[in-house]
Amino acid sequence: MLTKIHHVGVVVHNADEAMKFYRDALGLKVTADRVIEDQGVRGVLLEIGGSEIELLEPTREDTGVAKFLATRGEGMHHICFESDDVDAELDGARAKGIELIDQKPRLGLAGMICFLHPKSNHGVLVEFATPVKDGHGH
Repeated sequence: MLTKIHHVGVVVHNADEAMKFYRDALGLKVTADRVIEDQGVRGVLLEIGGSEIELLEPTREDTGVAKFLATRGEGMHHICFESDDVDAELDGARAKGIELIDQKPRLGLAGMICFLHPKSNHGVLVEFATPVKDGHGH
């Protein structure tokens, strides 16, 4: 079951520069800052209430995030909904005919994650996440 908006992903050229706004000007607390090598991004999570902003800085040019930045520029990339069972959410989306990017959940910065294709979601890239208890996703 979807329980809340976990985070909103924002693509940036430089996460350190973006933190001057989100962390320094707005006062949001950084809860995670690390490079996810297999996705070619540096992800920075900043807490706001019960949700987060995720800054995504490409670390390679051959990734979806890098291509998004090159074609669309900085800005909102995706919205992530938290679920207690990301596998069930993915199965439910598949059964409803929603186009999927991920055929099965994988480990990401927010826990176990999967993405739904924006073609099925009115142009918005949608992520489902189930935080795991080993330090990922809080």
